[in-house]
Amino acid sequence: MIRSFKELLGFVKNKEKKILAIAGAESEEIIEAAKIATEEKIISPILIGDPAKIETLCRKLNFDFKSIEILGEKELQRCASLAVELVKQKKADMLMKGKVDTPTLLRAVLDKEKGLKGGKLFSHVAVVEVERYQKLMLWTDGGINIAPDVMKKIEILKNAVQMAKKLEIEMPKAACLAAVELVNPDMPETIDASIISKMAERGEIKDVIVDGPVAFDVAIDSKSARTKGIISPVSGEADIFLCPNISSCNILVKGLIYLAGAKVGGIVVGGGAPIVLLSRSDSAEIKLLSIALGAAVS
Repeated sequence: MIRSFKELLGFVKNKEKKILAIAGAESEEIIEAAKIATEEKIISPILIGDPAKIETLCRKLNFDFKSIEILGEKELQRCASLAVELVKQKKADMLMKGKVDTPTLLRAVLDKEKGLKGGKLFSHVAVVEVERYQKLMLWTDGGINIAPDVMKKIEILKNAVQMAKKLEIEMPKAACLAAVELVNPDMPETIDASIISKMAERGEIKDVIVDGPVAFDVAIDSKSARTKGIISPVSGEADIFLCPNISSCNILVKGLIYLAGAKVGGIVVGGGAPIVLLSRSDSAEIKLLSIALGAAVS
């Protein structure tokens, strides 16, 4: 079981290097992350974008651009299409969003003829490490599905379970988060959580222990559960945090980053290959850890 990003980096360094296609690579943080990941022998990058800008940034960061592949393309939609095409043709193992905006990249990924749609729901999983929790946490979905219904939440959970297994968590524990532990008809997320929990209990959702609805304090802290008189198989041990909607997940993860100093990496799963989909404000470290996650699951 991989419990920290330090362990994750050690894990992927011992795997075969993955080829990463970066759509719109002319960004200093992107180039810096690619440089570190290349030097750590995690990836071999293919940088797609304006070649003059990419080469200038490589010189600035002492990244030997002559030893890597650069595909010159100034039009962003074409950058995205090229990255997807490389993955589809098995010339790259995963792709990464650079200067290309998210809708443009997703249009290329979801293209019915040329995209990567693999029959599953795409969802985002953010992997979070905080000092006060004993292992990595998988938060979903704070990046793709805005207000998923119960059936989409089940698919989002299944994607997270598959990712947990890639991180050598054989039987992950999942908390379906809500504000309370009781089913309340005025809070639809509590109904969804109870349905998902019962389905997992009956074996309809496999390879995961699920409880819900549970509040965040119960999911994260067994003492809080005891104080509330709640017996939960995931309390204080949750691996996966299934959030009610995109806003709650996104806000919680960013709160952990900015207030608790959390280390975070995230990827989109459910398609034919991992997609490193990042915010423009994400640091080079977040980009590097996200690349490492993609290498671990590809």
